[in-house]
Amino acid sequence: MNSLKYYCILFSLPNIAIIILAQEDATYLTHTCENATTSTMNSTYRVNLNLVLSSLASNATRNNINGFYNTSFGQNSDQVYGLFICRGDVSNTVCQNCVTFATKDVVQRCPIGIASIILYDACHLRYSNRNFFSKVDQNPFWYMWNAQNTTYEPQRFNNLVATSVNDCATQAASAPPGAKKFAVNQTYIDGFQNIYSLAQCTPDLSSFDCNKCLRAVIAGLPSCCSSKIGGRVFAPSCYIRYEITEFYNATAVAVESLPPPPPLTPVTLPVPEGKSGVSIVLIIAIVIPIAVTIVLFCMGFCFLRRRARKTKYSVPENDGKEH
Repeated sequence: MNSLKYYCILFSLPNIAIIILAQEDATYLTHTCENATTSTMNSTYRVNLNLVLSSLASNATRNNINGFYNTSFGQNSDQVYGLFICRGDVSNTVCQNCVTFATKDVVQRCPIGIASIILYDACHLRYSNRNFFSKVDQNPFWYMWNAQNTTYEPQRFNNLVATSVNDCATQAASAPPGAKKFAVNQTYIDGFQNIYSLAQCTPDLSSFDCNKCLRAVIAGLPSCCSSKIGGRVFAPSCYIRYEITEFYNATAVAVESLPPPPPLTPVTLPVPEGKSGVSIVLIIAIVIPIAVTIVLFCMGFCFLRRRARKTKYSVPENDGKEH
């Protein structure tokens, strides 16, 4: 009996480890639920919701989605729309663990929710019976802040925070289509302290809507976080955060921000007929050897010709006598 107990404990350890790892990657922040009525939360909607959550969890493992994925299942009033977005600096593994945990956690926190948004430190997950894809959604707001006040002059500190988060917002909103709408910023306070800021939108938003959303959440900072050493404001489509400690993965951000390596020296191929673009270097490389060859040929030809003439003129004239 004791050996059986020991075996069962060992067998369960990998599952426990996975759960603990997922929970560490999915630090819960807050959530909201829109509870369904008995007429809206029918079995068909529930089936479609489960399909959406399953699809979100399985697609979180993909490496080519930039930490964002949306999908929908069903038709008409039974259609469910869902998405997840991972913080722009987290690894694929952290993103996957967070989303997988979120798909299970949300049904526990919102058992009859027809719509829900659940926020974690590393990812956000959202589903609804209405289509919210590519639409800016600024309500509701969630505020979080560090209770400690800054030891610096408050007005100067608040101005530096505003500058830092606004710079982040500009950078995030200007990301090209398909890229992460994500940016971080480090603002110098003095020789011992910096302000670290982050801004992010869902990548399906246009640059205009991303900027609009981020400016709205930034405008909410003074109401919660004035003179605080850390603060966050969330909306369904975007959020901003600042701290006086580095809370994001600066190495991952730096690697993503590196410019692409310079292109290799191109191999020159014959230019197809009707196309231009032959480089000046190529022209010089071809023309100069040909020109030198022609000049040398002409000089050699002239030299040989002159020598032949000289030889001809130096032959003694025949005096008509036979020897």
